[in-house]
Amino acid sequence: MTQTTTDRPAGRASGAVVPVLAFAGIVVAVMQTLLVPVIKDLPQLLDTAPSNATWVLTSTLLSGAVATPIMGRLGDLYGKRRMLILSLAVMVVGALVSALTSDLLLMIAGRTLQGFAMGAIPLGIGLMRDMLPREKLGSAMALMSSSIGVGGGLALPAAALVAQHSDWHTLYYGAAGLGLLAIALTLLVVPESPMRAEGTFDLPGAVGLSAGLVLFLLPITKGSDWGWASGTTLGLFAASAVVLVLWGVMELRVKAPLVDLRTTARPAVLFTNLASIMVGVSFYVVSLVLPQLLQLPTSTGYGLGQSMVVAGLLVAPLGLTMMFTAPVYARLSAKYGPKVTLIIGLLIIAIGYGAGLGLMSAAWQSLVISVLLGAGIGLAYSSLPALIVGAVPASETGAANGLNTLMRSIGTSVSSAVIGMVLANTANSVGGVEIPTMHGFRLSFLIATGAVAVGLILALFLPGRRPSGKPQLRASSEEDAALERAEQVLRGFRGRVLGADGSPVARAKVTLIDRRGRRAGATLSAEDGSYALAVPDRGSYVVAARATGHGPLASSATHAGDERPVDLDLSLPGETVPA
Repeated sequence: MTQTTTDRPAGRASGAVVPVLAFAGIVVAVMQTLLVPVIKDLPQLLDTAPSNATWVLTSTLLSGAVATPIMGRLGDLYGKRRMLILSLAVMVVGALVSALTSDLLLMIAGRTLQGFAMGAIPLGIGLMRDMLPREKLGSAMALMSSSIGVGGGLALPAAALVAQHSDWHTLYYGAAGLGLLAIALTLLVVPESPMRAEGTFDLPGAVGLSAGLVLFLLPITKGSDWGWASGTTLGLFAASAVVLVLWGVMELRVKAPLVDLRTTARPAVLFTNLASIMVGVSFYVVSLVLPQLLQLPTSTGYGLGQSMVVAGLLVAPLGLTMMFTAPVYARLSAKYGPKVTLIIGLLIIAIGYGAGLGLMSAAWQSLVISVLLGAGIGLAYSSLPALIVGAVPASETGAANGLNTLMRSIGTSVSSAVIGMVLANTANSVGGVEIPTMHGFRLSFLIATGAVAVGLILALFLPGRRPSGKPQLRASSEEDAALERAEQVLRGFRGRVLGADGSPVARAKVTLIDRRGRRAGATLSAEDGSYALAVPDRGSYVVAARATGHGPLASSATHAGDERPVDLDLSLPGETVPA
């Protein structure tokens, strides 16, 4: 195994790291929301048929679904900050391509590149886990997870204002500018994480997963155009099932898979991912229904006759409320655990959709629905990464959260396809134009309520936090306890942590990582620099150490599995001053 290094130690993380990473997530959401105000005009803007114009949206969905787990794994292997910057850079290139063309194929190519930015969410969550103290991690991950809704809520009225008063290509120039700003802030503020997973990138696994996802999401997004019972739709679903099964069999046999399916099969991970699909469905239904209801003319008898900008402003609280629920989530989760917080969030979503069935006759009622659903979705979204992070080792955080983000993307994809089909099949034709009906809107809300009910059932199967008669230990207390236990270690590694000048380094964090990149133990060095770590079994390990004012170090070592400790001193390099 190669030695683990980093350009900047994690101890240098500043208080600006969380806002910068959340801003990167908001930029990704802005990119996704840009076209919402001009969806109905795309065929005319691109001089193509409506069925072809939908590929401008579908391409981003597909590339984002494929890129999310891949970028997460690459981040675990080669550095989460590095891959975050790469994701944003690809998005900027894609935005500039779209800004400079009105050609359908080039526009699709640009939107495909923009989809790669979806990997920023799991990469940001992984960076937070690696750098932040435990007491700050919950609220930080909640803010990062909610950023997708926050960005969407903020971008909708802004994009509507630009689209209504300027050339629609300006939207992409704005997205490119935001992407460049996010890259600059990341380079200035966010340090690279020292955590690395063992192994190499699983290219066959990436190709297999990409093929399976494309074959699955393509008929979902285009099924209403092709016909759900058509040979093309059913054939693609069947092909997807075959490819994904073969991919799963291959991943179980690979030493360093793209997705550790054994970890994914853990109840905490499996049921969280399944619940994530339902949360994704519930999030997208309101985004599809409320803007249309608000903009339909009052002459329909139920439309609310609002302008594009006003409709965007009335739906914006959906995202803003998600942002404000992040600190609320942190308090609830600290007291009751993320499982309970997820259940509370799902219950609020159910209340929001239930109330929405009777609150569709005035514009202010849409505001109430947006606030209620934003609060529930914010709590639910904030709980998901905490549940995943608590169930997987640190070295797999990026890939695991990437898979969780993928599950939410699948939920929004299914929601888009199903609600689009419902609204189309219940629409009335007025002067050759298909107008959605109130029956279709209410049926959509009922479908969302059903998805939330399924999510609640799945959440009940999640392992709960074990009750304890003692107050929850802070991170420093847990490390002190680990230090006391480590003093009694016989079978394991022991030695001293030393500085570049040979002096002992006290309270250095020493971590034991096994051959699969999992954390097998951790402790703090004593005042004289001494440490001791027990090993669970014989084999090769990496012993990593880091301390404030010193560069990080990781040394490969092997233990025979007997009762004799292996002596291993760790000499930390001097701190690197950034150029």
